[in-house]
Amino acid sequence: MTDLVVYPSERPLVGSVPVPGDKSIAHRAILLSGLASGKSRVLGGALGEDNRATLGALRAMGIESTEEESGALIIEGKGLYGLRAPTSPIDCGNSGTTIRLLSGVLVAQRFASVLIGDASLSRRPMERVAKPLRLRGGRIEGRIDPKRVGEITPPLQIGPLPQPNVLGPLEYDMPVASAQVKSAILLSGLYADGSTYVREPIVSRDHTERMLHALGVPVSTMASMIQLDGPAFSGELPAFSIEVPGDISSACFLIVAAQIVPQSRVTIRRVGVNPTRTGLAELVRDMGGQLGIEARGDEMSEPVADLHAAASELRAGRLGGELVTRTIDEVPILCALAARAEGTTIIQDAAELRVKESDRIATMAGVLRAFGVECEERPDGLAIQGAPNRPLKAAVIESRDDHRIAMTAAILGLVADGPTRVREADCIATSFPRFVGTMRALGARIEVENAAGGA
Repeated sequence: MTDLVVYPSERPLVGSVPVPGDKSIAHRAILLSGLASGKSRVLGGALGEDNRATLGALRAMGIESTEEESGALIIEGKGLYGLRAPTSPIDCGNSGTTIRLLSGVLVAQRFASVLIGDASLSRRPMERVAKPLRLRGGRIEGRIDPKRVGEITPPLQIGPLPQPNVLGPLEYDMPVASAQVKSAILLSGLYADGSTYVREPIVSRDHTERMLHALGVPVSTMASMIQLDGPAFSGELPAFSIEVPGDISSACFLIVAAQIVPQSRVTIRRVGVNPTRTGLAELVRDMGGQLGIEARGDEMSEPVADLHAAASELRAGRLGGELVTRTIDEVPILCALAARAEGTTIIQDAAELRVKESDRIATMAGVLRAFGVECEERPDGLAIQGAPNRPLKAAVIESRDDHRIAMTAAILGLVADGPTRVREADCIATSFPRFVGTMRALGARIEVENAAGGA
């Protein structure tokens, strides 16, 4: 295990850098490449461990792939029914997206499979995805959660699909907006005898709908309802090529760093700016932050832009309602922004954060207090009293094996009064393998040490 030692910034962060390919888009591109007919090419920079979990799952089911020197993945798809039974449980690592999206595909197969994950993933709720898949005829069961009535957690035992070996039509009202659950339902709809209708209480990220539509699947949306017209679907996905846009969630760490380190000016190149993902960008502007968005076209219906962020005088903001859905992954780094804003920032309607890689509400409350920031933990969020006019207190932070907590702590360390240590920071590779190198390129001083204290 390795620790990060982050030193207070002695100069502005300046430069133009990329970020890893968007993890959410890459998951879907990799999975759909395996279900397509022929060779697809997925280029998106250094893939994190989560994306490699999806790639590994396909390999476990007979899908061949190679990685070019450019970093592009060449995936030889075998069609919707080309997967073969895995010889052992499929390890999804820490990736909730991998396990939930795969569930939508595997319930339609004529073989059985088992999906497992690491200790963190093995605590995450899965009944929300299992229920709609069962309603259309799939078999999916998990381990009974003794602490949550009616809930299951991994390992998931899926299939085989019962006779007559076809999933039925489905109309489903989702109780909670979730792009992962919605995507699993839509992917299962590729195999269904009939149409799929999904309604969300609030529109969640729509990468799956966009990519399916780009591949010719008859998917349509009207407000928060999505239809996949099964009878009109040809049953085949064509091979494709995609250059995955940069991950807006990763870019947000750099955006916030630029806002809070005085005189900084940072450009993040070729980032995906899907409207369902840009909630933090809106909040940065609402809180007085400087952030420019320069359009750079699109990629398989996904808008792409360069982002220009600069140091700002920040004021408190409020996050709640529909905006939470578009900002759920960025709440930890939003807490860092709030810590340097004048006034009290309120985060509410975010109870979903309690079942992420860690209980991010409780964990972030602890992180903020360690840095000397006053905050109140609430059932569905936080109230954070900003401290913009003094250095934060240097801290020792446990990552809790949560990549977003680890990176947020590192960003806060840039404005502390001494070196900050982030323990067990290996988890950052889950989504941003080159985080330390990118921060160093912008001028940050961050050292990597093994857990025993050696460099």
